[in-house]
Amino acid sequence: MQFTSEVAWTLADFVIFGGLLAGTGIAFELVFQQGGDSDFRWGAGVALVTAFVLVWVNGAVGIVGSEGNVVNLMFLGVVGIGATGAFVARFRPRGMALAMIFTAVVQALVGGVVLVWGLGSSGGSWPFDVLFLTGFFVFLWLFSAWLFWRASKE
Repeated sequence: MQFTSEVAWTLADFVIFGGLLAGTGIAFELVFQQGGDSDFRWGAGVALVTAFVLVWVNGAVGIVGSEGNVVNLMFLGVVGIGATGAFVARFRPRGMALAMIFTAVVQALVGGVVLVWGLGSSGGSWPFDVLFLTGFFVFLWLFSAWLFWRASKE
């Protein structure tokens, strides 16, 4: 399927995007079926949307250079760390808050490594793209952490 000459999705692209969308939807459903505090639900929702958008942007256009740049794999590691932290925390509010703070720190470190080492510096919008997207995702991870922290106080 081709929207423009720059957007040419293959069958594999649709399968990957469909899996990402389905996985995020199932995770949302599991969170909301559990009931509980609205701050916890919002925190989980923000974390899931943040992970979804990070993977989507990274796969569609890439954060550093194009989507094919191997440096972008570091950003996928951020999502893996967040998911691991959630399992270690056993999805409890206080542990989830700490996991999201740690995820935000790792996101900032990955962005810092990219900037300090000049990875992707040949791109036309470098370093603005890396700075903006790193700040954006760090904010979202911390917002999720704040919501989980509020849920832990109730």
